[in-house]
Amino acid sequence: MTNPVPDTYRSGVPYLNVHDAAAALDFYRTAFGAEVSTRIPRQGGKIAHAEFRIGEAVFMLRDEHPEYRFRSPRTVGGTPVNLLVFVPDVEAFTRRAAAAGAQVIRPVELQFHGDLQAELEDPFGHSWFFTTRVADMDERELRETASAVNL
Repeated sequence: MTNPVPDTYRSGVPYLNVHDAAAALDFYRTAFGAEVSTRIPRQGGKIAHAEFRIGEAVFMLRDEHPEYRFRSPRTVGGTPVNLLVFVPDVEAFTRRAAAAGAQVIRPVELQFHGDLQAELEDPFGHSWFFTTRVADMDERELRETASAVNL
């Protein structure tokens, strides 16, 4: 019997629209260590669908296709969405990503919630938070540390 919710997709899966999917996949491999598992071509050298992982996080990707309202951040003038991925060493990860062409929006800093975190923008307009947990906090601790900073 077919599993109606495949094990690979047990949580939400971000689906990224980009202006050059082939270049984006190459960038994600180099900058973020992504492992591409699926790549389905479309006419004109475009990509209809691709899947990749960064660590355990699964993402889907395609070339923008305005006829179906699949628009990239470049086309719409930015993105209101931040993608967050936990990684084992955010400092090394950020150095590699920056060397590959990611723009560091916010450098690695300790956040009130106990994570070291950097914000990066990829060359395709997507905003990424890469994070390494350094301190576990309960809800009370989170409230205390959050109230101590100007959010």
